[in-house]
Amino acid sequence: MKTLQVALGKRSYPIYIGEQLLTQTELFAAHIKGKEVLIVTNDTVAPLYLDTVKETLANYRVETVILPDGEQYKTFEVLQAVFDGLLKARMSRQTTIIALGGGVIGDMAGFAAACYQRGVPFIQVPTTLLSQVDSSVGGKTAVNHPLGKNMIGAFYQPQCVFADIDTLNTLDDRQLSAGLAEVIKYGLINDADFFDWLEANMAGLVARQPELLTQAIARSCQDKADTVAADEREQGVRALLNLGHTFGHAIETGCGYGVVLHGEAIAIGMVMAADLSQRLGWIQTAEVERIKSVLQAAGLPITVPEEMTTGRFMDLMAVDKKVQDGAIRLILMRGIGQSVISDDYAPEHLAATLDAFC
Repeated sequence: MKTLQVALGKRSYPIYIGEQLLTQTELFAAHIKGKEVLIVTNDTVAPLYLDTVKETLANYRVETVILPDGEQYKTFEVLQAVFDGLLKARMSRQTTIIALGGGVIGDMAGFAAACYQRGVPFIQVPTTLLSQVDSSVGGKTAVNHPLGKNMIGAFYQPQCVFADIDTLNTLDDRQLSAGLAEVIKYGLINDADFFDWLEANMAGLVARQPELLTQAIARSCQDKADTVAADEREQGVRALLNLGHTFGHAIETGCGYGVVLHGEAIAIGMVMAADLSQRLGWIQTAEVERIKSVLQAAGLPITVPEEMTTGRFMDLMAVDKKVQDGAIRLILMRGIGQSVISDDYAPEHLAATLDAFC
């Protein structure tokens, strides 16, 4: 087992990465506050892992809430089921919420934990590659709105993160590829050596070689933990983690939540960011081609869905958390491993990128 630390002073917490973590009673006990636990999961993950976690927590009073699976259910209406479960079971402020599932479950359970009785502890148990390397770390919690993704939420840090590699064995190929998009993102942001490593090892990662997956997850989590420690509430450098996300979130919202997976949309968004960076003269054609090649090797799309138009992109990108004073700030690249936050681009260059993809 590898253990990393998210350094946030008194709110610091560990990330555990390894096998058979779901059965580690003492490890869970070290981070559970009180004797009451609410496990929030979904109808895909519950048949696979819920009984295992309940057995591990046999000495606790355990209640469960099982939500429908899918990004389209990341809504206030579905979130009410978590609050209903807490209130009907008369769970106290000493309750620990456990998020057992992918990014949607982690975001919703974390948001519920931030709100219930003004804040109860929670533990992230991510079961997808994407959630293990990204959404479970850093304390971002949210629900979607029909007009924009993740626009309503809170920064609320977990007690710890359990990234059990065994859970990836039940992940389908499409979801694995979606997770690899976020892994590739870390190489593009500020870790060119990691990008080189991913190019050399992508076939093994797609083949689910455990030692390679463990290395990729640990490297990704370390990169994110360092960034979160430097800028917890995204006032500066943490925004770099949104590479491809302004384009990608527009695709997710425009196509309907759940139609295009988050990682798929981010892959397309990163290619669009690379294209715009090239038009600005910041990166070379060869670098854009390397980015496209590694994404395709990971089984990810690099073209925009047919229903997205330039106008649709502009409308949706204008409703984004990174818009400041009416300007759309984008994460662009001055080279592989050299991402920057910028609104220093001519509107015609952005329009040219959108037109090229749409």
